[in-house]
Amino acid sequence: MGKMMEKLKLEVNQQKTRVCRVPEESFDFLGYTLGRCHRVKTGQAYIGTKPAKKRVLRFCENISQKTDRKTCGRDTEEVIGELNLMLKGWANYFQLGSVSKAYESVDSHVRRRLRQWLGRKHKIKGRVENRFPDEYLYHKLGVIRLKCFQTNLPWAKAN
Repeated sequence: MGKMMEKLKLEVNQQKTRVCRVPEESFDFLGYTLGRCHRVKTGQAYIGTKPAKKRVLRFCENISQKTDRKTCGRDTEEVIGELNLMLKGWANYFQLGSVSKAYESVDSHVRRRLRQWLGRKHKIKGRVENRFPDEYLYHKLGVIRLKCFQTNLPWAKAN
């Protein structure tokens, strides 16, 4: 392997490189966590992939920035359009392996942040859940739901 690395003029980053014993351990690579997963129905273990926690958290932070109180003056359709582009791109990249938990987490974050954003935008005091139910967010405003992406991609279903 050393000669191959030399030939390609590549160096190993000693701080980031480690030996990992799969399936006992897992590791993150290109935004995915690779390691032992379990089938939901049977509990059977297998080696698989899922979106890395860090990437899910980072994506949720990006959503929070788009729906920050400083953006309340922006047009709703414009914000939804930008969010939808972000959601499509993220779903297209993270479509392999067990994605259902990550998708649920992102969908939940999007709903919560959009409700807060809409409440601030329209100066609504108190609870905004009843004022902006899921039906309103997904059907009236057209927010993309990652859960729907999952059902359209046979290779993205949770095992």
